[in-house]
Amino acid sequence: MRHEIPTHLNVEDRAFYGLSARQVTYLTLGCASAYWAWTSALEMPLAARLVAVAACLLIAMTLALLRPLGRGLETWAYLGLRYLALPKRAVWRCAILDPVIDAQGEEGWAEWSPALAWSEEAV
Repeated sequence: MRHEIPTHLNVEDRAFYGLSARQVTYLTLGCASAYWAWTSALEMPLAARLVAVAACLLIAMTLALLRPLGRGLETWAYLGLRYLALPKRAVWRCAILDPVIDAQGEEGWAEWSPALAWSEEAV
């Protein structure tokens, strides 16, 4: 008996026409939003409706097909927002990290140090 070892575990599954499920979802949502823009704004001029439809399709195709460095644009947006949310500097402050300093300023780390419960030195 021969067993084939899968070597393509780090790739997305292909759903239709070589596109992943994520790409198909973006294209479907883009087509649906373009159809909604075309049918819901009947009072708008034809040129404005065509611009709205083209914008919906262009955004959907960009999100679905553009993958810089092998990552989708939604991943890059998440990473950018996470970078902006994180602090850019780290400061070491011993007083903040020492929760056992009492009001007189004496350190009480001995209370937190591990001790054997059955020994005479146990607190």
